[in-house]
Amino acid sequence: MLSLQDMQADTIKKDIRSMSLEELSQALLQLGEKPFRAKQIYEWLWKKSAWSFDQMSNLSVELRKNLSEGYCINHVSVHEKQISKDGTIKNSLRLFDGYEVEGVLIPTETRMTACVSSQVGCSLTCKFCATGTLERKRNLNADEIYDEVVLLSRQAEQYYQKPLTNIVFMGMGEPLLNYRNVLLAIDKITGTHGLNMATDRITVSTAGIAKMIKQLGDDQVKFNLALSLHAANDEKRNRIMPINESNNLHVLGEALAYFYAKTKNMVTFEYIVFKDLNDTIADAEELFQFSKYVPSKVNLIEYNSIDGGEFQNTSGNKLHRFKAYLEDKGLTATIRRSRGKDIDAACGQLANKKNKDAILN
Repeated sequence: MLSLQDMQADTIKKDIRSMSLEELSQALLQLGEKPFRAKQIYEWLWKKSAWSFDQMSNLSVELRKNLSEGYCINHVSVHEKQISKDGTIKNSLRLFDGYEVEGVLIPTETRMTACVSSQVGCSLTCKFCATGTLERKRNLNADEIYDEVVLLSRQAEQYYQKPLTNIVFMGMGEPLLNYRNVLLAIDKITGTHGLNMATDRITVSTAGIAKMIKQLGDDQVKFNLALSLHAANDEKRNRIMPINESNNLHVLGEALAYFYAKTKNMVTFEYIVFKDLNDTIADAEELFQFSKYVPSKVNLIEYNSIDGGEFQNTSGNKLHRFKAYLEDKGLTATIRRSRGKDIDAACGQLANKKNKDAILN
């Protein structure tokens, strides 16, 4: 954590990235600067990812001094990183107030994917997820989410000499409970004023907040939506995901249908296949029936064990039978193999846990 003195000093200054271009223009006018300076600064902040006013070389020394006296850039930093045997890089990312979240770079032959967090901790208490055991401390700001992407993109270039290709909001937290900041961050990541990444390369995953899924439809978002489903039976889903008690499958199905009607975006269902819980052909049939709400595809995911967890991964035979049943019904199903399991970087394992056996750099 920051010292009290450091935090008091920072709170005096306004984080310049919390300001819109219009607000920045007005502030510069009060400093006697020309309006075009605001666009220059905005470009440094969101296109060039500057984290210091000293980097803004096309500004006068006097203006840079005035900016540093009145404003700060509360950027995220890599506190610690661990490299898996399969090349996955898990990062402990320190925020300006000392809290930490985790971000993961997942390299494959065809993709470089950044898995980013949207909250410090989580309030949803899903029984199979390590993050669900943590108390939610706060939402990430839009600039903090943006910084996660910048840092992971730099690692892709540094370690693999490849650009970042995909972003998934599947790290710590529930993105739709931080709706405004997630959408603001995506605007900065995809906009021509920002990183200019393709919107269809971004996937936001939700545990199922029906009201906010409908809001995504009303906002006609262009990014992909994934639902962490894991059971297409209310009784079973209630057991593993308490959010289902207030957002049951019928309500979720109607919200997804509304989302699709507004956006025409196919939905992905994420389905962890647990031993003796949701791995039978009857479970596969329930999943197929639920998929009728909306044009969709399914990612079948290996379960990754967590400390104190009560679940186990299903057998390979059952997993392949499950997949074959869905495909025979005409539903596209893909088995997603876990990456970074040896450093607790795989799906459901993010909990700010350090693995002493991992390679540290």
